[in-house]
Amino acid sequence: MMRIPYLCIVRNCKAVQRVQQSAFSTPISPQWNQQRIKLRCMCTHLSKNDRNYYITTPIFYVNASPHLGHLYSAVIADCLHRYKLLQGFNSKFATGTDEHGLKIQQAADAAGKDPLSFCTEVSERFRHLFRSCSISHTDFIRTTEQRHRLAVQHFWSVLQNRGLIYKGSYEGWYSTQDESFLTPTQVGDALDSSGKEIKISLESGHRVEWMKEENYMFRLSEFRSQLLDWLRGNPEAVQPERFYQAVLQWLQEDLPDLSVSRQRSRLQWGVPVPDDPEQTIYVWLDALVNYLTVAGYPDKYDQWWNEAHHVVGKDILKFHAIYWPSFLLGAGLPLPQAIHVHSHWTVGGKKMSKSLGNVVDPLERSQRFTTDGMRYFLLRQGVPDSDCDYNDDKVVKLLNAELADTLGGLLNRCTAPSLNPAQVYPSFCPDSFPSDQSGRAVAEDYRMLDAVKSLPAVVAQHYESMHVYKALEAVGGCVRQTNGFVQRHTPWKLDRGDSKDQRWLDTIIHVSLECLRIYGTLLQPIVPETSNKLLSRLGVQRGERSWAALNFLPRYQGMDCPFEGRALGSDSGVLFSRLESPNAGKGKPIKTKKAAKLR
Repeated sequence: MMRIPYLCIVRNCKAVQRVQQSAFSTPISPQWNQQRIKLRCMCTHLSKNDRNYYITTPIFYVNASPHLGHLYSAVIADCLHRYKLLQGFNSKFATGTDEHGLKIQQAADAAGKDPLSFCTEVSERFRHLFRSCSISHTDFIRTTEQRHRLAVQHFWSVLQNRGLIYKGSYEGWYSTQDESFLTPTQVGDALDSSGKEIKISLESGHRVEWMKEENYMFRLSEFRSQLLDWLRGNPEAVQPERFYQAVLQWLQEDLPDLSVSRQRSRLQWGVPVPDDPEQTIYVWLDALVNYLTVAGYPDKYDQWWNEAHHVVGKDILKFHAIYWPSFLLGAGLPLPQAIHVHSHWTVGGKKMSKSLGNVVDPLERSQRFTTDGMRYFLLRQGVPDSDCDYNDDKVVKLLNAELADTLGGLLNRCTAPSLNPAQVYPSFCPDSFPSDQSGRAVAEDYRMLDAVKSLPAVVAQHYESMHVYKALEAVGGCVRQTNGFVQRHTPWKLDRGDSKDQRWLDTIIHVSLECLRIYGTLLQPIVPETSNKLLSRLGVQRGERSWAALNFLPRYQGMDCPFEGRALGSDSGVLFSRLESPNAGKGKPIKTKKAAKLR
């Protein structure tokens, strides 16, 4: 995730943490006073053009190589982006890297490199991971780009001209490692390696030091009521519900003003404050503006910004659900349509860390378990409301059970030459599967048809709310029903010499292929390569894979089926190869036996 940002909290009543507004501070402008009532009632903008969609991940801090949490954020956003494209939306998907800050400045010095070269090297690791994992972003932004610098400085000037930025002094504890100022209650005592007493952050355990400096402050205290109005008027602005309630709880207390700059003498690697060469815009304000930069700010940005959706980890929720909306309100800009929040991945119930040696390399795992395999696992097991535990054995068991055996086995059965020697999409016989349930189909078969018919609406609902795991549960349930349908009627035992048996066999295969077509189409945002392989095997053309093409079993409804009689696509092998357990063979893909194909 984006690094936990620097936060300078202003509490006038605290001696150890105080801000003194200087004599030349800018008062709140009349323009701002006139707009306060308007902004207080300002809710999420409803766009006239509802066919645009803009989805973002956080931009990722380049202090270290990508980890599993970074890939998880990207895969969630990629899923939503691909889903919207299937629905016919004009979708923009942005990700990128956050490259400014004191920690980067120090890391580059330690590596003997200039900051830009250092950032470019690490940023490329993120690009490589995303390319390897089929992340289809339309824009990869780096905060060191000139377009972003111009957007940040313009945004700053708007806030300053509205009287929302003033100059003050700050005194308190500061963690260089976390790039964060801390309140006294967030600091504790500890001993360093030599036994010397030091102060540390109680949250991260990193060392802190006392610091005092003059910088610019943002009047966050002015926005509490507006934020409450926005959230109460838009209960889906922050999802899931647990995190929406967390934000409301934070807003029960007064909001202190925030520091939005650092002295240039301390931080050179960042965007300079306009008209003040002694100050640098602090990295988290700089970073948040990236969402506007990609939308085209400060020029033509309405088309995309009015449809903004953010995917963020729970550790940066406060910055996206309180500080970012406050900045936007202050600048007179619409607020995001939704902030989708996800939890974290752990290993053995513990946070991943180098010291524990439990960091999961997402690139290595995607090579071991395949790109689609890792995408499926993360979205199938990831639950937004709570942390999820990663385990290699769990990956193997899940992928073998759901992709290789259940889905792959169904495709193998229904396209096997022994059942379908003509290798075509066979005909559907209404007499064998009549709507009045007087044919050879049984009650369970009709329940399966009802479930598959309603599946697109169920999946869409869960995609929209970012509960992708629920969508996959629903698809998996239908796949099992279809396997049960085939197993129940044992088409391999039917007499091809009997015309009624042949028509029933063709109907069984036709219904099963129709189910597979629906599953393959719905799974495209999750496992694009596997879905393409499945749909190509069924002979479904590129232009027939959209959400609008999800017309399940039209022959049952008395309509023509465009696939009936069409030749199947070429057999490109097993849909998803079974994986060995990590202990047996490092989890490398192996060829599966075709036992799942037919008995």
